[in-house]
Parts: sequence; C-alpha cells; structure tokens
Amino acid sequence: MEPETNPGAEILEKPCNVKITVLKRLKTGEILEEYGKGAPAECPMFREGQQFMVQELNMPQGFCSWAWADIQRDITVLGLRGEFYWIKKKGMMISCCTDGLSPVVFKLERME
Repeated sequence: MEPETNPGAEILEKPCNVKITVLKRLKTGEILEEYGKGAPAECPMFREGQQFMVQELNMPQGFCSWAWADIQRDITVLGLRGEFYWIKKKGMMISCCTDGLSPVVFKLERME
C-alpha cells in the first residue's frame, strides 16, 4: 500500500527573519500632561535608529513585551512571506506600539 499524497499541499519553509527599526518615539504632549502620572515624555525602552532581528518569529532579546504584542501580527505576516498591499515597498510594514501616552513607530523589513 502506497502512502497517501496530497498534490496541493506545500511544505512550509522556515520563516524569514524580520528586521525591526525604531523610526520614531512619539510625544503626546497635552494628552500626557492631562492623563499621565509620572510617565516619561517619550518611551524609555527604545531610541530612534535602534534595530532588532526577529528570528523564527520569536521576540528578540531586550525587546519590550508590550510593543511586541502590538506588532507581532505584522511580523508574522512578513516572516511567512506575506505582503501589505498598501505599503509601497514589498516585504515591509510600518507598525506601532499602541501605548497612548508614549507610542513608538517601527519599520519592519523581511530579510530573505
């Protein structure tokens, strides 16, 4: 008896690495003044230009777990070779941490 075959099934390749670059730490000004209590004006976890490498879709060491929760889905899409049709460059996405007092904007790039 021969093993069953599924001609439509594809073997999923190893996920691509994804580079995370910190583009901008945003200041919320009046919102921070009105609602923040001892919160810094900018996120203290990151600095502009800082880079991290995602390997096998795992959070990089030293990366903020709150920011990771916000951008992980976009990293997964890129790591599994998906695209975002509204982004000009293939293999890229702009994503952000949704901390309302000190959000951070990230550039995500698939590394093939």
